[in-house]
Amino acid sequence: MTRARLDPKSTAGADMPIERHVSLAVVGAGPAGLAAAITAAKAGVEVLLVDENPVSQALMGLDVPFHFGQRMNAAVQNKARMVERIVETNPGLAEAFELGIDVQLGVYAWGAFVKGPSLRGMAKPVLGLADEERSWLVSFDRLILATGARDLGLGFPGWEKPGVMGAQAALSLMQRYRAFEGRRLVILGSGALGLRVAGAALEQGLEIAGVVEVARDVLGPDALRPPLSAARVPFFGGHAVKQVLGKTEAEGVVLVRVGDDGAPIPGTERQVACDTVVSAIGGVPNVELMDVLGCRLSFDALRGGHVPVLDADHGTSAPCVQAVGDCAGVFDRKIADPELAVAEGRHAGVVAARALGAALAESEQLSEPGPSFDAVRHWQRWLQAALATGGPDVMVCQCEEVTRRELVELRPPRYLNWGGSQLRTRDVPALAKDGPVNADQVKRLTRAGMGTCQGRRCREQIQMLLAMSAGVPPEQIPLASYRAPVRPLPLSALWPHDETQETRDNWDVWFGIPAQWTAYWDMGAVSPAVPGTTEPGADSGK
Repeated sequence: MTRARLDPKSTAGADMPIERHVSLAVVGAGPAGLAAAITAAKAGVEVLLVDENPVSQALMGLDVPFHFGQRMNAAVQNKARMVERIVETNPGLAEAFELGIDVQLGVYAWGAFVKGPSLRGMAKPVLGLADEERSWLVSFDRLILATGARDLGLGFPGWEKPGVMGAQAALSLMQRYRAFEGRRLVILGSGALGLRVAGAALEQGLEIAGVVEVARDVLGPDALRPPLSAARVPFFGGHAVKQVLGKTEAEGVVLVRVGDDGAPIPGTERQVACDTVVSAIGGVPNVELMDVLGCRLSFDALRGGHVPVLDADHGTSAPCVQAVGDCAGVFDRKIADPELAVAEGRHAGVVAARALGAALAESEQLSEPGPSFDAVRHWQRWLQAALATGGPDVMVCQCEEVTRRELVELRPPRYLNWGGSQLRTRDVPALAKDGPVNADQVKRLTRAGMGTCQGRRCREQIQMLLAMSAGVPPEQIPLASYRAPVRPLPLSALWPHDETQETRDNWDVWFGIPAQWTAYWDMGAVSPAVPGTTEPGADSGK
């Protein structure tokens, strides 16, 4: 019996170029990720710990992974110096090095893949990594995701100006990089995130011009309030931002008092001078890698929106993947007390080590009290105030320049000049009559969320606007899907520097069109197996 020869031009059965294999990979070197890595390493497990910090200046300029708002100083251009500062400000990294953990800083996890219906040929789960120069694949037995959280983005007139930034970016520049350029801040949001930013700013000797909150009273844990009280930081309760002042960058804000319905109260406007506006309204779990992995997600308004469905050991629906820290759910108590994330990481590290054969005692089950604050409802109050004070013609997607009005009216991108398109006769309410509104569908129609930041500044605002327009609660709007790479990377880092001989020999069918590089006058020489071509030597129509 003759064995059939595989088509050398087919990718079926082709091996993935795996650079190395590790027992346990941990993504994220924050409190939870470090605790997980150190716990597993102490049990004798081989651990790879990757963290994207220090983020390159190019990505910072694109506001990825956080909304940096051009408030970083020139120090971020020196990556070696930034690595030193990260190690200095994160003592746990020194212990990780001493334990022999392979710590890789400045490395992005751009994708993760497990065997499934569309990836049946994978022998092992795979993690995609990259830096500014190259990308590579690492296979693993177990994966712990500790990817943290990002900031909720809500638009107001002028929020695209340099000087308007997110809380996670502000904390990163202040505490991790020590490269923050602002001097006088206005902070939006008085929950744990806003109070934590205010406390960090005061420690840096910065001036806080005010903390703005749409609710009438200060929110957040009492433990974070004393530094603000001691510094007599002004608090503007029941206020919203009407606009950001400044021609080229933020020079101040106009605040206006709002009622319980978010409507501005006439005659209550006031100007506050500042050079930085920090949006600290809420935190959103980073679930992009879990979405790419196919992990089951659910909507939990108490934990920051879409979060992974976890078991008691922080395991996801992917058998070899766990999630800990803020990416598993973010709320005020966890923001205020890092030890909660540390406890989650230790527990996950013990579970992973035992699964890999380490002889460890059972770890203590976590019994943290659940969150009780409905964050999403609070975000909706902020959005209602933003709509009432700023109107519908404010950008919702800065990357693609899509306004809130254009999103709701499902207008095609303005640069396509489709003014007479039939789509202009439909809007979100009309779309909702035909069935559930899907954020991916709206993204394809308007391009909102398809920019360089991959929706990090607009996803939740788009979700709430769609829900409001369709007359449904936000949880009924599905999560807009993520695709790898989940970080914008240069093509020079993604192309295969070591292309195989098979690739060189068969490059002409890269896109699956055998004759795409064959001139029409040579079509007679194309293989007869290709539909629509002629037999060799047959009449070519001359």
